[in-house]
Amino acid sequence: MSRTALRICPLCEATCGLTLTIEGTRVTGARGDRDDVFSRGFICPKGASFGAVDGDPDRLRGPLVRRDGELREATWEEAFDAVAAGLRPLVERYGPNAVGVVLGNPNVHTMAGALYPTVLLGALGTRSVFTASTVDQMPKHVSCGLLYGDANAIPVPDLDHTDHLLLIGANPLESNGSLCTAADFPGKLKALKARGGTLTVIDPRRTRTAKLADRHVAVRPGTDALLLAAMTYVLFDEHLVELGELAPHVAGVEELRAAVRDFTPEAVADACDVDADEIRALARELAAAPTAAVYGRIGSCTVPHGTLASWLVDVLNILTGNLDRPGGALFPQAATDRTPRPAGPGRGFALGRWHSRVSQYPEAKGELPLSALAEEIDTATAEGEPIRALIAVAANPVLSAPDGARLDKALDSLDFMVSVDPYLNETARHADVVLPPPPPSQSPHHDFAFNTLAVRNQVRYTRPAIPLEPGRMAETEIFARLILAATGMHGADPAAVDTMVIDQTLGKAVKDPNSPVHGRDPQEVTAQLVGDTGPERRLDMMLRLGPYGDGFGVRPDGLSLEKLLAHPHGIDLGPLASRLPQPLKTRSGKVELLPQPIVDDLPRLRQAMSERADGLVLVGRRHLRSNNSWMHNVPALTGGTNRCTLHIHPEDAERLGVVDGAQVRVKGAGGEVTAPAEITDALRRGVVSLPHGWGHDRPGTRLNHAAADPGVNVNQLLDGSQLDPLSGNAVLNGVPVEVAALTAPL
Repeated sequence: MSRTALRICPLCEATCGLTLTIEGTRVTGARGDRDDVFSRGFICPKGASFGAVDGDPDRLRGPLVRRDGELREATWEEAFDAVAAGLRPLVERYGPNAVGVVLGNPNVHTMAGALYPTVLLGALGTRSVFTASTVDQMPKHVSCGLLYGDANAIPVPDLDHTDHLLLIGANPLESNGSLCTAADFPGKLKALKARGGTLTVIDPRRTRTAKLADRHVAVRPGTDALLLAAMTYVLFDEHLVELGELAPHVAGVEELRAAVRDFTPEAVADACDVDADEIRALARELAAAPTAAVYGRIGSCTVPHGTLASWLVDVLNILTGNLDRPGGALFPQAATDRTPRPAGPGRGFALGRWHSRVSQYPEAKGELPLSALAEEIDTATAEGEPIRALIAVAANPVLSAPDGARLDKALDSLDFMVSVDPYLNETARHADVVLPPPPPSQSPHHDFAFNTLAVRNQVRYTRPAIPLEPGRMAETEIFARLILAATGMHGADPAAVDTMVIDQTLGKAVKDPNSPVHGRDPQEVTAQLVGDTGPERRLDMMLRLGPYGDGFGVRPDGLSLEKLLAHPHGIDLGPLASRLPQPLKTRSGKVELLPQPIVDDLPRLRQAMSERADGLVLVGRRHLRSNNSWMHNVPALTGGTNRCTLHIHPEDAERLGVVDGAQVRVKGAGGEVTAPAEITDALRRGVVSLPHGWGHDRPGTRLNHAAADPGVNVNQLLDGSQLDPLSGNAVLNGVPVEVAALTAPL
C-alpha cells in the first residue's frame, strides 16, 4: 500500500515543497506540494525525478575502507577506526594546516552540511579550507562584506513587487535561481511582465531567460564590470543619482563619483562590444523605473573582475535608491538568523588575514582558492608543510576545479583522504575511507543557508520521509563521529557534539544583553529544548533565539520547533521588508560605498578598457535538469538538450570548417578536450560554450550511467592561474580557447 509524505526538495536552490508517493521504503513519485507556503505546488524536472535520484542503485549503502590498495566494504566501526588512525598522527606530527578540508556545493542542501562543518573546522583548527564558493559566488560574499561589513548580508531582488529587473550573468529559467531563493522563478518573471514591468538581460548567450526579456544585451564575456561601471558613470553624469531614504546610511558617494569618471560609455563600448547609446539607455531605464533591482550571478562572478562586478550590482541598486526598499533589493530575515543586535558600528570585514603557502593567495571569508588545492598538496616550499591529508565533504573538485588532471594526480599523493559522499565519484575514488550519507528521503531537511537568500521570509522543516534502512547511518551522526575521530576524541558518544554546541551557544546567549534569554540559567533554558535528535534540538534552539522566536517563553506566539512541526507545509513570515541600518556591521555603521580594496583594484579595471581578446572565448552554461556534476547518473535527467556539446555560432563554425555534430578539439591554457559541435545562433559571435560538471570517464568510479555518456571536463581547459584577486574566485568565463574541427558528423 502506498502512502504520501512531505519533503523539501534538496536538488537546487529553489527549495520547493514536494509530496512524495512511497511504497514500502521506496519513493515512487514526486509532485509539487500545493499547500507549501513558499512554492505553492511548483516543481521542476529535478524535483519530479526525486525518486530516481533518491533510489539510484549506484548510491553507496555502506562505508568503504582501502585495504591492500582497494576500496572494500567495511563496518561503520572499522571506517571510523581508520579515520582516527589515518588523521590524528598526521595532525600531531605536521600540525592542523596539514589537513585540508574541501566542502562541496551539496553541503548547503542538507541539515548536516549546515550544522557540522563549522564545528569540524573549529575543532581541527586548520586554515587549509577550500569550498565550491571560489568557483562560484565568492565575489558576491567579498563585495557585500566590504559594503555592509558582513559577507553573508546579500540583498536579493524583490521579485514579486519590482517594476524593473536587470539580470546580468544569470539564467534563472535554467538554474531556478541562485543567491536568490525563489520557487517558480520563471513564473515570477512572467508575472513581472504581466503587471507591466520590464525585464532586461545582459548575457553573451540568448538563454531561455534572455528570450523572455524586453531587452537583451549580448555583452562580450568578462566585461561585465566595465559595463556596470559605465552605467554608474551615467547616473552621476546625467544627475540620476537619487538615494532617497538610503542617504543617511551611505558613505562615499562623492568619492565614488570621482572613482568612475574614466568609465564613460564611449570608453568601454569597444571592450564590451555594446554601443554607448545602449549603455546610457540601460542606466536611464533603471533610474526612471518606479522600483528596480539589479541582480548578478555566476556569469558575472566567474570573470577576471568578479568582485568589482558584484560590487557594482549593489552600487547601482544603492545609487537609484532601490536598496532596502520594497520592489528593489532587500535583506531577507531567516528564522534561524542570530538574535538581531541594535544598529551600530561593527567589526567590519577583512581580507587576506592569512595566505596560501605556495602562491600566497589571500584568504577570503576564511577560505583559500579551490584553484590552489593541487599546488598546496603537490608543491614543497619553505613556508610550511604541504597538505598531507584531505577531508572532502560532498565535493568533486576533480571536475569542479581548474586543471582536474593535476588535482587527480595530487590526490593520489596524499598520505590519507576521507570522503563523505553517497557516490564513488571522480574525487572520492582517491579516498582511503568513504563515508556515504543516506538518500535524502531518509534525512530531515531545513534550509539554513537558502532562507537567508529567499525572496519571501518563511520557515519549513520536514522530518525523514522514510526511516533509516538497516546498515545506514544518519548524515548528522556521520559528521559527529568524523569530528570526534579527527580531533582525538574517537569513541566518544556522537551526541556529545550537539550537546557541546548547545552548551556553548546558550552559555553565550545568557550573557548577551540583546538575547531574549539574557540573565537566565543556561541549564534551565537547555531543559526547555525539544526534538527527537541532537540536530532537532539545535534547530529548536536557533528558532527560539532567532528574530521570530518565542525566546524560550518570552514571546508565546513566537517560533519553536514544536510550532513548526504543527505546520507541515511551513509558516509564512511575510514579504521582505526594509531593515537598514540593522544588518550593517561596517566599522562606520554605514554602507561603505567605496572600500579601499575596491579602490586598489580599479586600476586593473581601467586597464581592461584597452584590452580586447582576439579569437574565441569560452563561457559555461547551465542545464535545467542538472546541478553541477551531481545528476548525470540519473537517466531521467540526462539526454535531450542536457548534453555536453560545444555551442558555436554559425559564422564561427563556417570560418573554422565546423559542421553540426562534428567532433571538435577545444584547447585552452590547461589542456584540451574533444566534444561534438552544436551550431546555434543563441550565442554571440566569437563565443563558444561548454556546460560544467561533465567528464565522467575516469576509471575506478561507480557511476555506471554517467560513464556511458561521460562528456568532457570543461575545467580541464583552465590551468588555474587566472583568479579574481580580491576573492580568489576562479575565472571560468571569458577565457581564450582555440577550436578546430576533427571529424565529419556521424
